[in-house]
Amino acid sequence: MPYRYLEDIAVADVAFEAWGTTLEEMFIASADATMNVMVEELATIENRQSLEVSVEHGEADMLLFNFLNELIFHKDARRLLLRVATLAVARRDGLFTLHALLSGEEIDPARHSLNVDVKAVTLHRFRVEQTDRGWEATVVLDI
Repeated sequence: MPYRYLEDIAVADVAFEAWGTTLEEMFIASADATMNVMVEELATIENRQSLEVSVEHGEADMLLFNFLNELIFHKDARRLLLRVATLAVARRDGLFTLHALLSGEEIDPARHSLNVDVKAVTLHRFRVEQTDRGWEATVVLDI
């Protein structure tokens, strides 16, 4: 599990750190951490529907911010719990572009043990940086 929850950052919110050797691995870990706040067991989310998502931004941190909020939007608007099937990030002319195939299903309280509802990703202590070990992010979710 390339993420861990942080107890000492936010009192009424949920915070986590995610990491990966590549930007893509860190994005996938961040998506799983976000979904795992809402659903007890990620393995209970079956691949019944697929959805393609594209996001762009000039900065890697805001690309992650927008991507995670996209997951939350589909949970709210379409009642979909989504996980990353494939994800690619490219950088051209100073612009990061993310293309992801998400798969999942509608929320089913009989099968999905739900934790808390995530309303949004916040900018409080939000951080994405490249280190000598790869990429790391700190994210605070509004619940």
